[in-house]
Amino acid sequence: MGTKPERIEGLEITSVDDGCLIYQPEKNRVHYLNHTAVLILELCTGQYSPAEIAAMVQRTYALPDMPTREVHEILTRLHDEGLTQ
Repeated sequence: MGTKPERIEGLEITSVDDGCLIYQPEKNRVHYLNHTAVLILELCTGQYSPAEIAAMVQRTYALPDMPTREVHEILTRLHDEGLTQ
């Protein structure tokens, strides 16, 4: 995982009631992401560090503490699934 994660090109994102379905055409795989994971994926533009992403998640959800560990876990999972680089 890079220091500023970036979503891979070509993902097809479809909103559903409780999150999004992400279709990865080159692997013919479908992933389900909840709203928080989708927000984190959308912030993976190559412009923000994991700490900056965690700060944005904190502000978005008005959390008392920055969710550093949780964001790191999601970023690791997105990378392991081939959705980010």
